[in-house]
Amino acid sequence: MMQKRADIRKMTHVALCAVLIAVCSWITIPAAVPFTLQTFAVFTACALLGGKSGLCAVGLYMLLGAVGLPVFSGFGAGMGALLGPTGGYILGFAFTALSMWGVEARLGQGRLARVAGMALGLLLCYAFGTAWFMFVYARAGGPISLGAALSMCVVPFLLPDCAKIALALFVSTRLKPLLAPK
Repeated sequence: MMQKRADIRKMTHVALCAVLIAVCSWITIPAAVPFTLQTFAVFTACALLGGKSGLCAVGLYMLLGAVGLPVFSGFGAGMGALLGPTGGYILGFAFTALSMWGVEARLGQGRLARVAGMALGLLLCYAFGTAWFMFVYARAGGPISLGAALSMCVVPFLLPDCAKIALALFVSTRLKPLLAPK
């Protein structure tokens, strides 16, 4: 009975974190390239739930969007959003969760380990997303240089994403004790 209750609790946390990612994707800060809070939510979900369950939350979020629920930035949805120029960054969230899981397995769940996992995850998300962007861009309109892709897709987000890491670390540190079984 206790195991069943723990499983239901964990599934509920995963579902709630998937919803958090969706809601944070809708929060947009207008700019030349708009900023969302998706990465903050991914970092927070993985820090709160641990890497394995965090990966489940990210996977659920992507599945919801893939089947047509408007959970992506700008209320986007469907495979077209995932296969479009910026879809690689959404898919890159899985690499973020995997890296946080891997760092957690190696170094534990201490503050420094969480920061390292988030930073590595962000780099992997940038790498996969930028490679995907360049591939889609080249197929649609011709080649684009790595420098041009980075200046459009990564450089404007470096400082805001560092702030999101700091905020996710703060929020997850405060909320994690509240999620522990009593």
